[in-house]
Amino acid sequence: MSRSARCERSTKETEIVVELEIDGTGKYEIHTGIGFFDHMLEGFARHGFFDLTIKVTGDTHVDAHHTVEDTGIVLGQAFARALGNKEGIGRFGYFVLPMDDALVLVSLDISGRAYFAFDGTFAAERLGTMETETVREFFMGFATGVGMNLHIRQLAGTNTHHIVEAMFKAVSKAMDMAVKQDSRIEGVLSTKGVL
Repeated sequence: MSRSARCERSTKETEIVVELEIDGTGKYEIHTGIGFFDHMLEGFARHGFFDLTIKVTGDTHVDAHHTVEDTGIVLGQAFARALGNKEGIGRFGYFVLPMDDALVLVSLDISGRAYFAFDGTFAAERLGTMETETVREFFMGFATGVGMNLHIRQLAGTNTHHIVEAMFKAVSKAMDMAVKQDSRIEGVLSTKGVL
């Protein structure tokens, strides 16, 4: 059974369409109007083996904030829709990812409850046209959209590009782990019987 979804969001600030195939090969077509953000989302798709199409028209003449945050929300909603009732998934995921000087730890639980914790420091105020403070907003929106606990912690690093890229890739790898189906799981992996 295909675990795929299409989600859209339309506001006065952004128009977003996300198409997701969880059990993909890492193919992507991403156009957000923000070059560095596209690069991060391409890495997210490739390293998580998610087939991902994202098309965004946003008010980037103002700044990157609305485009980045809203894309996180819609991408999260696409995962939630594609996972359905979450039967058979491992639910938990974690990864510690090195990227040159940067080392980032990510741990997550697709529990149906949104919680977000972030511990990272960026020396650069922007990467290309993307303000680095929007990185936190993206992941907070993503965690809310999925309905999951997401913890991101920078363990080392001084180069902002490396730190941010390590975060996107580590979240991707942890998501890949959490959404994998396990034949030993009957229903959902919870004593409550629901996620």
